[in-house]
Amino acid sequence: MLLEPGTPLKVGILIAPGFALMDIAGAHSVFGMAPNTELHVLWKDRHPVMAMPDFPCHASTTFDECPPDLDVLVIGAVGTSAIEDPQLIQFLRKQCPRTRFVISICAGALLLGAAGFLQGRRATTNLHLIHTLEAFGATAISGGEVVIDGPLYSAGPATGSFETALMVLARLRGEQIAKLLELTIEYHPRAPFNVGTPELAGPELTRQTLELYADFFRRSTETALEHYRSALEPQR
Repeated sequence: MLLEPGTPLKVGILIAPGFALMDIAGAHSVFGMAPNTELHVLWKDRHPVMAMPDFPCHASTTFDECPPDLDVLVIGAVGTSAIEDPQLIQFLRKQCPRTRFVISICAGALLLGAAGFLQGRRATTNLHLIHTLEAFGATAISGGEVVIDGPLYSAGPATGSFETALMVLARLRGEQIAKLLELTIEYHPRAPFNVGTPELAGPELTRQTLELYADFFRRSTETALEHYRSALEPQR
């Protein structure tokens, strides 16, 4: 599975209107700092897009220019308007099956669900969406660990971006390179308040965060399910 010495590591990182910057920042750092990496920041065009929270950027590579033989494709949460975009879903339906490793961070699972890539696979996501994965044909795995199922590496938000990237880097460049990168970026998270899971936070704080983002995730899920179900129609 290791790449031959001298072979570029081809990595695509999806951006889109309303994408969650924290979901891709870790993977961008890990792969971008790895030696001999060909990094493609992907969107359908090069027009500026705004991340969430506000952070303006633009793609380096359009969908039409994306190499068909990516080694890694990184997908994090995006805004509802991006999930509604059929061009994005079509790109994922075409690109995911021919990519060696697909990394899903947080609500990136909704995009993969919409594209049909979760069907029959074990996967995880954030606490707001874990209960929705079965509707996309997946087996939902909670607990906060990186979940590996064949080419799919899925995780929750924030630190999951670093962890999945380091694990996939080890598969492609070897464990020694991955260890070197982990030390170089001094990846050793220590949560200041130790409430980063529902179990640690307790029911009241968990209820508050679920309520805070309930409308956003409900709209995003409904949109993703429309794509998924429409793709299933010819099979029925």
